[in-house]
Amino acid sequence: MTGLSTILIVVGLFLAGGVYSFSKQRMPKGLIVLLAVASAMCLAAGVLRIQGIWE
Repeated sequence: MTGLSTILIVVGLFLAGGVYSFSKQRMPKGLIVLLAVASAMCLAAGVLRIQGIWE
């Protein structure tokens, strides 16, 4: 596992926690969707780097 993969996964999980928190606080839906998309992209990039598919 490389350092960048670890950072991407940690940031993705942090953003996923933000999605949960913002949804409980009834923040604007656009912001929640933006955080969800960013979280999914970070997690996917981290996993792809671990698998060696994306370098």
